[in-house]
Amino acid sequence: MRTLKFLLRKEFLQIFRDNLILRMIFALPVIQLILLPYAATYEIKNITLSVVDNDHSEYSRKLINNLTASGYFQLVDYSKTYTDALDQIEKDKADLIVEIPEGFERDLIRENATKVLFAANAISGQTAGLAVAYANTIIKDFNNDVRTEWIQQPRLNAIPVIDITSSNWFNTQMDYKFFIVPGVLALLVTLVRFLMASLNIVKEKEIGTIEQLNVSPIKKYQFILSKLIPFWVLGLVVLTIGFIISFVLYGIYPAGSFWVGFLFAGIYLIALLGFGLLTSIYSDTQQQAMFIAYFFMLIFILLGGLFSPIENMPDWAQYLTYINPVRYLIEAMRMLVLKGSGFWDLRYHFLIVTGFAIVFNGLAILKYKKTV
Repeated sequence: MRTLKFLLRKEFLQIFRDNLILRMIFALPVIQLILLPYAATYEIKNITLSVVDNDHSEYSRKLINNLTASGYFQLVDYSKTYTDALDQIEKDKADLIVEIPEGFERDLIRENATKVLFAANAISGQTAGLAVAYANTIIKDFNNDVRTEWIQQPRLNAIPVIDITSSNWFNTQMDYKFFIVPGVLALLVTLVRFLMASLNIVKEKEIGTIEQLNVSPIKKYQFILSKLIPFWVLGLVVLTIGFIISFVLYGIYPAGSFWVGFLFAGIYLIALLGFGLLTSIYSDTQQQAMFIAYFFMLIFILLGGLFSPIENMPDWAQYLTYINPVRYLIEAMRMLVLKGSGFWDLRYHFLIVTGFAIVFNGLAILKYKKTV
């Protein structure tokens, strides 16, 4: 026990003597939590709009006003022809063209049908898809308003009306921040901890202290624990800071038990740090360890469901997420924060992450035995 305490003291001193490491551990995660929820959002507003109104009627003006009043579109160009509007798209000054044909109001009144042309700048498929979807919704509402205006309501037999009542569960305001913030909390726990663990043992190799440790009477499990525990503690500290910032800035806090969240994060950190140590053991230099760590970290984050639901991924990518430990932390954080899930709801996540912890740390110990 005294040997482990001595090793832990050595590891903590090394961490706190390096100001750059301290900034990476504490400052970078805080900045990420402040910036990412605002930067990473699927709610697109201020879509630049170019209008070609060939009708110049009362109804065409109403339609344009409905588009600009929605808050999603910003009218930047009023072109005379479609070619002029297309030139605005080519210059990246407009995202969407809405062309209203000549006779728009006449056909709407006489024929009960008319057409409107959309042309979107599809360099960003996401922006183009959402722009057209927003415009479609606004035009449908405009169409309903026009029909309501024309319908002559009979005095006795009223037209049947379906009254729709909807409710949104777990994210009542349908705010993307409530989806992304729990994922960012998982990212805070993951990113720097995995990178530092990956550089841990290989750093000892480069500065030559690994030979001294190998010839000392330090047991293998003591050495591995001394490398795990400091970053495990710091990971939980960063998670605590993340919960505080989430509540202060966004009003988001776990609907479930904090202790379940910390228990899950604790087991997850053991698995993640074990994988980091395994990476460090296999690497001969810190550059190698860093490249390997970034390679896996990029895959873990992209296939973790942080920015978009896993269900939207291709089938082959969905299968790969089952061996991605980051997926389970992101899901657990969202279930804990939004649904108020408890231990029993997360039991399968606990079992899987515990399995990762056993496998990664077991391999790290076995590999370390072979190299000393």
